[in-house]
Amino acid sequence: MRLVFRFKQIARKFATVTLKMEAQTSPIVPTPDHAIVWREGALFLLDQRYLPTRTEYLQLDSATAVADAIRQMVVRGAPAIGITAAYGVVLAAMEARSVSAAGWKGRMSSALENLRGARPTAVNLFWSLQRMGDLIARLPDGEDPLDPLLREARAVHREDIDANRKMGALGADLIGTPTRVITHCNAGALATGGYGTALGVIRSAHARSLIEQVYADETRPWMQGARLTAWELLQDRIPVTLLVDGAAASLLRQGGVGWVIVGSDRIAANGDVANKIGTYGLAVAAKHHGVKVMVVAPTSTIDMAIASGRDIPIEVRDGEELLSCGGRRVAAEGAEAWNPVFDVTPASLVDAIVTEKGVALSPDEKKMRKLMES
Repeated sequence: MRLVFRFKQIARKFATVTLKMEAQTSPIVPTPDHAIVWREGALFLLDQRYLPTRTEYLQLDSATAVADAIRQMVVRGAPAIGITAAYGVVLAAMEARSVSAAGWKGRMSSALENLRGARPTAVNLFWSLQRMGDLIARLPDGEDPLDPLLREARAVHREDIDANRKMGALGADLIGTPTRVITHCNAGALATGGYGTALGVIRSAHARSLIEQVYADETRPWMQGARLTAWELLQDRIPVTLLVDGAAASLLRQGGVGWVIVGSDRIAANGDVANKIGTYGLAVAAKHHGVKVMVVAPTSTIDMAIASGRDIPIEVRDGEELLSCGGRRVAAEGAEAWNPVFDVTPASLVDAIVTEKGVALSPDEKKMRKLMES
């Protein structure tokens, strides 16, 4: 049975600040690859709610602020959420240690639980917190946890970037000849530690002159394609054309598109893929028109404990996100809204799952298990 989680938007205001650097250092220019920055005991997130019109960093000094930032979509994308949560654990330890050096572990539980409840679908969140939690369990009670926890969080961050570059190369190998591609939502550097999953493949393929044109679905209601994917691609001077989500099928019918390339927030043991709402419809249209579908995600996104997509929890957000736009009501008064954030694409519609460990073509449970054991 599908578990559905309903979240009400939290009406908290965040103070946005531009990341200031000391005079003797070079300022960090906001780019997709620098969306998550740890500096001098604080976490800075490039606030994705305001891109591309404003490039501002939000300073986070507590685990509670990190959990709220994840809920509020300041940061989004499964790998980026996991990395952010890892740094949130460091902030939680700093808070626990500030009370007393002794017994800090016992003061961590509520902060960790709050982080764990920030988003239900992105499995990288739980993978990251489990990894940080395992380290906490190994640390002696009397040892200062800050250095080892920060090293681990930075390792999570660094490993994700390395994995993205490996996936970029593997995915580009599949494209083979120059073509046009469609992507949905944002699975780029902003959604990861840097470089990107789906957009990482596109970046690598473009460097090999394999990408003639990228078509990006707007991705309603948060418009991640229009705001984020287009911004990222333009930073790399990769040609991008925006589509209303409902236009993709007509474009596929015209021909000339070789691949649909998307990311994922959770992949089940049988290869079913949860991704941004609209991915399933795009995959159905691609299958009908003979266009291949590539899903690009690190192995931390694969949840072998879930047998199929039917068991993946799907977050349903406040319907007000659909009923209003830019703070103004656009829907008829009295209309209700159903606002699932993700849908599940069956493995039968996926031609390739690309991970840092390798590629599963026409994925099924046997191939996914072999991939994870490699």
